[in-house]
Amino acid sequence: MRKSSSLRTLLALALGLVAGLSPAADQPTAVQLQRADKIVAALALSDTAQAARVRDLIARQYADLAAIHDPRDAAIRAAKANPDKTAANAAIAEAKAAAEPKIAALHADFLSRLATELTPAQIDQVKDGLTYGVLPLTFRVYQEMLPQMTAEQKAQILAWLTEAREHAMDGSTSDEKHAWFGKYKGRINNYLSKAGIDMKQAEKDMMERKKSATP
Repeated sequence: MRKSSSLRTLLALALGLVAGLSPAADQPTAVQLQRADKIVAALALSDTAQAARVRDLIARQYADLAAIHDPRDAAIRAAKANPDKTAANAAIAEAKAAAEPKIAALHADFLSRLATELTPAQIDQVKDGLTYGVLPLTFRVYQEMLPQMTAEQKAQILAWLTEAREHAMDGSTSDEKHAWFGKYKGRINNYLSKAGIDMKQAEKDMMERKKSATP
């Protein structure tokens, strides 16, 4: 009974931390403003007032995401400290489940606000800035590795990478962002393997082509 009570207490603590999540964050930090400035600089906006507004939107998004991620991650850390793995996993799942709708709502609101300032192409640039440019880099590598890909295969790969970016842009850390792309790259590689493509050999062939092209 004492163990059961202890487990319930830990789970209640984790849920309580998540229940208090709110997108109302503190003002963006200097680091968040610097990150936003870097993303806006790549847009090369000629209107300085517009650039400032977009910078503030991006910095605000960083701060609002942190207001959700920090309590979620604290609940997850507390759960992982529990030696009872069943209870720990339940608490982790609850923490993530409670945060997900808040993150989704913030995601939609952020894109809606960006749409009042930027074109769809510019919004894609912002998304790439938030995710370290992994989408265009990865898509380019796949095309270099597999020059024989069909138009259908290219479209499917781009669709999956785009979906990965939508998730990754809401990640709390670099690792979390990259993990989303890793998940979808696994899906892409399975898709290509089922089409009869040897990915390991394709990578070797690409490296050989690059060596041959080097003066």
